Amino acid sequence: QVRLVESGGGLVQAGGSLRLSCAASGSIFNNNVMGWYRQVQGKERELVASITSTGTTNYAESVKGRFTISRDNAMNTASLQMNSLKPEDTAVYYCHLRALFSQYWGQGTQVTVSS
Repeated sequence: QVRLVESGGGLVQAGGSLRLSCAASGSIFNNNVMGWYRQVQGKERELVASITSTGTTNYAESVKGRFTISRDNAMNTASLQMNSLKPEDTAVYYCHLRALFSQYWGQGTQVTVSS
């Protein structure tokens, strides 16, 4: 079974930066998509950014130009560099991996951006 371990969440002031990391372990195939989602209390979980094993990326419109997703295929890790953070970015961020026939979620890490 696949396990996703996240790190890097915390508290940061508006305009600051944070870097989230996700390490995937287990029976992982090369053909997969890793990504980050976020969820605010009372709202639906939304895609922030994703990246395929070949490097194709997808970003939510609200984070384009501010966030950058990257991955290391050999290590099965994915990172999310978050710059110019805004209070609206405050949420629980979840690492996600979509494999051939299944998907997996991390436990979530809190990101809080103060005004």
